[in-house]
Formats: sequence, structure tokens, C-alpha cells
Amino acid sequence: MNLPVQSPSLPYYLGCPVWGCPDWVGSIFRRGAKRHEFLHQYSMAFNSVEGNTTFYGLPTLETVQRWCDETLPGFRFALKFPRTISHEKQLVDAGEETRHFLSVLERLALADRLGPSFLQLSPTFSAAQLPALATYLRELPEEFPFAVEVRHHDYFDHGPTEQALDELLQRLQIDRALFDSRPLFSAPPTDHHEAEAQQRKPNSPLCHTVTGQRPMLRFVGRNNVAAAQPWIEEWAPKVADWINRGLTPYVFLHTPHDQHAPELAKSFHEVLTRHLPQLPALPTWPGAHEPAVPRQRQRELF
Repeated sequence: MNLPVQSPSLPYYLGCPVWGCPDWVGSIFRRGAKRHEFLHQYSMAFNSVEGNTTFYGLPTLETVQRWCDETLPGFRFALKFPRTISHEKQLVDAGEETRHFLSVLERLALADRLGPSFLQLSPTFSAAQLPALATYLRELPEEFPFAVEVRHHDYFDHGPTEQALDELLQRLQIDRALFDSRPLFSAPPTDHHEAEAQQRKPNSPLCHTVTGQRPMLRFVGRNNVAAAQPWIEEWAPKVADWINRGLTPYVFLHTPHDQHAPELAKSFHEVLTRHLPQLPALPTWPGAHEPAVPRQRQRELF
């Protein structure tokens, strides 16, 4: 069966925080799909993905090339800076680690698979360290897209610190990654995944500031996708406005259990389409092309 490729006319990038969730077999992935097929089939459904694994360790260049080969044209990886740079060394004396990371980005760029890499700063990275951030960002290659996510409350003061940060990012044409976890903290947890996420995820102040050409929204919903709908309704017109202004947004939808992230992403696109009726529909998920297995056949399989 010939499956549709990712639409090249989608004016923004949409994805999940992972590409290899086994619970997506039968929806994103075909039944019987092997792990080595997950990335290719994911790229049939969405045109971007967060690469959070690079926070913990860098892949080999051979692995990166395989990622490029397995994804459809137009796909983009948005990789997170390694924690050795952002959290352990706090951007100081991190030249060697940065060069290794940039070699990964270069391989993605050569294959036309490079999205904005995001530097997620430690919650302890305060206003006193803003000069270190400026020094570090100025040394990054201008030809690569980057975003910065701050978590210390100093940068949400609606005053001189936040203004200095935004002006720095605007001068360098680096995007400010926007993190919205309001849905996650809107009610007590309903399962252990939500309880763990409320312990692990920050409840950061909300920010809508756009400083570059590729606004990045990282949105954390609930496992009950409908529970996040009020905040989806709030963000959709903002993202539509970015697109109308000629910007290229990146929108990543998180849920406490990754199983539900594709449905949340699909819901976001449906709401966005109400504001931008010309948007093409998302491709049909590879697993959705398959007929349902009859109940009698299911019993035989098990």
C-alpha cells in the first residue's frame, strides 16, 4: 500500500517529544512494526520531533545519518543541548562539548533535517549568569537555528532582566522557547504518569514573547486530551498569527504518558485549522491505514 508523504505545504512544524513510543503501534505505527521502523513511520505522520535524548548523550554521526535516511524530505529534528553544557558546566568552558554537538547539527544540516536546537537552561541559571549566556550564544554558528528556554524566575520579571534577555535573543535572531505546563498543573493527578510529571516538570510562568523567526512552543497537556482543550484554544490563534506574519512555528505537544501525545498534536492541528482554513490536513497515520483485526482473529493471534 502506498502511504502519503508528509505534506510539504504545511507552514509550521508539529510533533511529539519522542518518536519511538511502542504504544503507538496500531495508530502512528503499523501493527507488527519493528523498532527500527518507528522513525520512518513517525515521519509519515508528523514533520518534526523533539530530540530530548541528546540531553543525556550524543549519538554517533553514523546514527545521525541513519536518522536522516529514515525520515521523509522536509522533516526536522529539534535537538536539546547536552546537559553537560547547560546544567553541569552552565555554559562555561564547554567548548569541546559544544563542538561535538555542533558536529551532530552539521550532519543534520547537510541532509536538510535540521530544526532549531534548544538550549534548556537550569532552573538555577539566574540573572547573574546572563553575561555567560550572551558570551556563549555569540559564539554559536549563525547559520544554524537555535532557541533558548529559561526556567529561573529572574527571566520572567517583566522588567530589566527579561528585557535584557529578549533583546539579546532578538539581536542574535535566536528564538525564546515558550513552555506551557498550565494544563498539567490545573488539577490533581489522575494517574501515576501525571503524578510523576507534576513532580518532574516545572510550573514556569507563562511567556508569549517572540524573538526570532521560528517561535517554539512546548506544551504539556494531560493524558485526557480533552482536559487540555481550553489551553489549545488559547494557543491556536497565537500560532495562526505567527504563521500569518511569515514566521515558522515549531509546536511540540507533550502528555504525561507519551501514548497520548499524537492525539494532542492532532487536536491542536484541528483547532489551528479553524483559524487557518487553508491548512492541509495532517497525513493519515500509517497504522490507521490497516483494517481492524476481527475479534476472532485477535483471539487466534494471542
